[in-house]
Amino acid sequence: MNFLEERIVRDGIVKEGNVLRVDSFLNHQMDVSLIDEIGKELYERFKDADITKILTIEASGIAIAYAAARYFDLPFVFAKKSKSVNLDDVYSADVESFTHKCVNKVVVSKKFISKGDRVLIIDDFLANGCALMGLISLVEAAEAQVVGIGIAIEKGFQDGGEKIRALGYRLESVAIVDSMDSENKTIRFRQ
Repeated sequence: MNFLEERIVRDGIVKEGNVLRVDSFLNHQMDVSLIDEIGKELYERFKDADITKILTIEASGIAIAYAAARYFDLPFVFAKKSKSVNLDDVYSADVESFTHKCVNKVVVSKKFISKGDRVLIIDDFLANGCALMGLISLVEAAEAQVVGIGIAIEKGFQDGGEKIRALGYRLESVAIVDSMDSENKTIRFRQ
């Protein structure tokens, strides 16, 4: 069991409806040491991929992308869930949220992803893959290349990871949950 799996077992809460609450350490209150360790792990997994830019989506992916960007010594960009008056020329995509049960239009300024960039996409969770598909479409619109996708927690029993891998993307997840039982409060991880 790796460091993130151990933390999920210790402090994660399994809820009905395939919900895994990790808000006490990952995506509401953040354990900065754990976030830093996740960033370092993603760096180790992708350090040979010749990455030029890191991309995530607001809000929960930002801390993990920041931690990884520090190890890569690269800038990171986050897709905003609303267009502000300060953004005039953007790439945009519609993204459905599993957690929030809504669709957001996400945008990234064309100034920050360029043709030829080699992009590592990072996010906190992977369930159905909708957020990743939106981020992939932003990268493709910029004529850049997705060279890897790093996820903190993947719900392996949902089809997002399978869909992304079937498209040929290199997807690395620090922890893959194979099953959860809300009645017994148990989690089983992929080995």
